[in-house]
Amino acid sequence: MSSHQRTLSGFLAAALVAATAAVLPLSAPVAMAAAGDYGVQDQSYTGAVNAPTADKPQSKLWFAGGLWWADMFDTVSGTWHIFQLDRASQVWTDTGVPIDSRPNTSADTVWDGAHLYVASHVVATSSLTSIHLSQGGNPARLYRYSYAAATGKWSLDPSFPSQISSNSSESLTLDKDSTGKLWATWTQVSGNATAGYKNAVYVNGTTTSDLTWGVPFVVPVAGANPSVDDISALVAFGRNKIGILWSNQLTDRVYWAIHVDGAAIGTWRGGTAAADTYIADDHLNIKSVQSDSQGRVYAVVKTSLDASPTSTPSSPQVNVLIYAPATDTWQVSTFGTLADCHTRPMMMIDDQHSLIHVFATAPTEAGCVYTGEPGTIYEKTASMNNPVFAPGRGTPVIRDSSSPNMNDPTSTKQSVSSASGLIVLASNQATKRYWHADVPLTVPTASFTATPTSGTAPLVVQFSDTSAGVPVSWAWNFGDGTTSTAQNPSHTYNVVGTYTATLTVNNAVGGSTPETAMITVSATASPAVTVAASTTALAATAVTAVTVNAPASLLAGDFLIAQFTADNTPTVATAPTGWSPLLATSLKPGNGANVYVYYHPVTTPSAEPTSYTWQLSSAQKWGAGMTAFRGVNLTSPFDSALSSKVDSTYAAHSISVPSVTTATNGAMLVGGTGADSKNAGMSAPTGWTKAWDSTGGQQSALGYRSRPTAGPSGTATWAMAGAFAVGGWMRALKPTG
Repeated sequence: MSSHQRTLSGFLAAALVAATAAVLPLSAPVAMAAAGDYGVQDQSYTGAVNAPTADKPQSKLWFAGGLWWADMFDTVSGTWHIFQLDRASQVWTDTGVPIDSRPNTSADTVWDGAHLYVASHVVATSSLTSIHLSQGGNPARLYRYSYAAATGKWSLDPSFPSQISSNSSESLTLDKDSTGKLWATWTQVSGNATAGYKNAVYVNGTTTSDLTWGVPFVVPVAGANPSVDDISALVAFGRNKIGILWSNQLTDRVYWAIHVDGAAIGTWRGGTAAADTYIADDHLNIKSVQSDSQGRVYAVVKTSLDASPTSTPSSPQVNVLIYAPATDTWQVSTFGTLADCHTRPMMMIDDQHSLIHVFATAPTEAGCVYTGEPGTIYEKTASMNNPVFAPGRGTPVIRDSSSPNMNDPTSTKQSVSSASGLIVLASNQATKRYWHADVPLTVPTASFTATPTSGTAPLVVQFSDTSAGVPVSWAWNFGDGTTSTAQNPSHTYNVVGTYTATLTVNNAVGGSTPETAMITVSATASPAVTVAASTTALAATAVTAVTVNAPASLLAGDFLIAQFTADNTPTVATAPTGWSPLLATSLKPGNGANVYVYYHPVTTPSAEPTSYTWQLSSAQKWGAGMTAFRGVNLTSPFDSALSSKVDSTYAAHSISVPSVTTATNGAMLVGGTGADSKNAGMSAPTGWTKAWDSTGGQQSALGYRSRPTAGPSGTATWAMAGAFAVGGWMRALKPTG
């Protein structure tokens, strides 16, 4: 029941909050529109009355002459045109060839290798709560085009369009049987509020030519009068049959009718594809295996179980139906559950690799406000021979991170292969923009870099995936008995030896051959920079002085680093003698905190005071600490550039400070964080040691990690127990050696 929103019951909505799947990009090899986007943003469709990639059973794309084409809306003329995709630039180009001039239409396309057929109808959408009658005087039209391979041009054939029917409808689909006869199906709503409303599944076919259509009639089988919210879809299959699939929410069934090619136009036999309480809904998409003479048919259908009072989060929301012609039966496989919150599913067949690709809309965020909520287009795949889908929403393929309103995936009726790839088109109804994803259908090639490939133990190696072919999973074997499935893992080798690191990558099509690299670990070198002692301090009430005791037992050559986080945004009026700012400007996480960091070399310990004081421009609460480091080159104390990051959203549960690169073996990474909270205790990054953490005034923390071998440090991620505005920094101390 796609045309209205259903609010889930409280118990179900709560259960859905955690229902998200792993997300991996699967877009074309071009720059994304923005960080967090998947796929490619295309041109505007402003002026189109309806979502241009709807309706659910319809196909707007086709693959011909080695190129992808689409029926798309041209905003300049306000009409529908043929567009071509330039896959090098991932840009759709208007060919200027018009289709339908009516902006309130929707279309279904068929390419048979000789002609392009476009069935275009005026849209009249009904739901259980909002009924729109099918109106006469709104003809559904058939357009036929020829393609000149030499020029790459399309032209409308003489005397077209022809008329399929005279009524508007919610959806209309088209296909061609083995005799060359065209068929179309749609549902037609009639009646009134007094006498009641009625819906019927209609079909029509051509007679003597593509220009001549017969008289539309209701499919003469049981179940052909569904609810006003139901629709139908049509497919040619088995090289000698036409099938019609439709939902019927009145009888809780999905029906199926078959016509044998060459038989009288009114000769049909019917049956049931699926039957169960709440099993039917008006979301369905059907495809056949075009190379299969056996006649296998696959359909993806949404259920209405989100409206059932007895449903649970594990109840099926979207099913895949598989027709077995030998037994004239249908197999049911769950694609997604109520917890996944899928809607508007669309299926593609890759019979080269025996794969089913199913694309569906689901929310971008966790949870499920209502089934039918736009957000992100997700993909899941399964074997055609064993259609079992992995749990979860799937892999995001189209997402607008700044406007989570993606919906209505569509593609072609044709089976796809490595040669064609797979183009999925969708639309963002909020921004009125098309989006698409270019999904390769080839086995990926594994490759990676390892930095460094040699050094002393413990040796931290950053592995960076550079594989081609858009892998969606990674299998690392580091050669020392440990593994990882991260895309870009960091691994520490603690034992001296030579190791073979191996990467294998996979996508829906298959797995790569392994790629390897040798890692050599030599004897451990003692860190040149060490940690002596630390002190902490706090002010739980507002004061102007930040006073921190000196660490115990200072020695000549010690290097002090002090950090404090002050509430609100004061400035430092004065600093202690001999102290210099490590940060050029303070870190400002939001408008409620300032993080200051200073350093000081100790040359004469006896001349050092027992405490150091910074004066603030205004009285504030604060948290502070100080650490003494030894073995630092006091003439040139820093071994890397400064790295810092601030998150002022007040929604951060962690802060990831970007990597720095050390130049000298034996350097010491040092870094800290400050948050706009007096209680936000910090967990140190992996491999780091926390020197101190001051809470109770305003949160401030400092940590360190030795770097026996020079090179990239990797990201340092500090974790918090809650969500706060937070800032962090990192820099390396240079050893004396």
